[in-house]
Amino acid sequence: MIYSQDYARSIDDVRTIVRHAKLDHKNLTNIGQAIYYPAAHEGHDLGNIKLLEVDDHILGEIKNGAEVCFKGALNEKVVFCTESRTYEMKEAEISNSLLLVKDLKLAQATSRSPIKSPKSGVNTSMDSSIEEEDSETIDTIDEVERKDVVKIFHDYFELRPVKPKYRKIIDLLRLTRYAGPENEHLIDRSMLFRFRQLLDTVQCSKDEFQEGLKLYRAIEVDERVRMLDLEYEYRVLTLLLSVVSENSWEPDAIDKEITLEAMQGIIPYEVVDGIFDVYTCRSERIPDRFQYREDLVCALFAEKILQHGLKFHIDEFLVTWQESLPEGFEANEQYLRGIGIIDREGRVPCVRGLNEADLPMNLLGRLDLLFRTKERWNLEQIEPYIECFATPTVGVTSILAKYTRSLVVKGVRMYVSKH
Repeated sequence: MIYSQDYARSIDDVRTIVRHAKLDHKNLTNIGQAIYYPAAHEGHDLGNIKLLEVDDHILGEIKNGAEVCFKGALNEKVVFCTESRTYEMKEAEISNSLLLVKDLKLAQATSRSPIKSPKSGVNTSMDSSIEEEDSETIDTIDEVERKDVVKIFHDYFELRPVKPKYRKIIDLLRLTRYAGPENEHLIDRSMLFRFRQLLDTVQCSKDEFQEGLKLYRAIEVDERVRMLDLEYEYRVLTLLLSVVSENSWEPDAIDKEITLEAMQGIIPYEVVDGIFDVYTCRSERIPDRFQYREDLVCALFAEKILQHGLKFHIDEFLVTWQESLPEGFEANEQYLRGIGIIDREGRVPCVRGLNEADLPMNLLGRLDLLFRTKERWNLEQIEPYIECFATPTVGVTSILAKYTRSLVVKGVRMYVSKH
């Protein structure tokens, strides 16, 4: 029998369906629920409702009232962000149709005479306990409630954790690098970003975004997020380090307040404060004292030497690098990670600058450039240039296995171009 949209199922209709379906009334509860599809003229805007599969972390964030959001420009894939994690979104099909019904009741809520289990107190009106012989009243349908379908789903969005996409921080900030107040007249202030503006643009969570600013040594100047010009950053850091020797401080006993006071009238306060926070960490030995991070300080001095793209004989570079460092800092090849490469396979062992931030964001294009720069790479050398493409399920070694050839040279696995 076909009913019009205005027709409401009666109890007799439901009982007829139960009889045709050969269902036992003893296994049914009091309230039947008739499901109705919405008519086209009702004006339901069903296209605005999407189904999203979430993990325990996302569900917990939503329940706690934390901020979650979608991010993506016109030419970008959309990502989903919580306060601390970033997820890639992908549309997936559902094998069966899934109906979204508002206020649909579950079994326990459809019985007015629940039978309680003596052990758990849980409603068991749908189990075999209803067949007890001493029960005089058998639950059967005596009421029908209307339930409207809000939407039928044939697909949903699944979320996969991914690493934060930091490249936009560089692309947006490197055009307006801060080189001191005397050069600010050369900067188009319409191209500067406040913290929130940049956060809303970059595809990563808030916590990851703040880590990204530290990674690229970006600071806030005049309420705008800025990357520093390399020459200017080098000059500011050199002045800060000179305060250590002037006060004869131990490496882990640096006083921040005295350092900031010493720079008054020389470097803007916001710049000194920002650079100090980037390059230092708290002392483990003395409360309220700091120490400079050797890895970051050494990396900046190395980047200063390598910035013009020149090749250096490895021994000459290491000597020049060490001599440029302040007392107490020691050059280490590990500090070149992501800013320079050491080539010992060539006729003359050399070092050259290669900044990860300057490489293309297309994986194949990046690999092509890397193998034109250097024919053979071991995992430790190539990893900092490929890890931005890795995911929690696909690591750097998996990417290299797919897009490169590997061979073992003197017991060390090396990666070369596939073509």
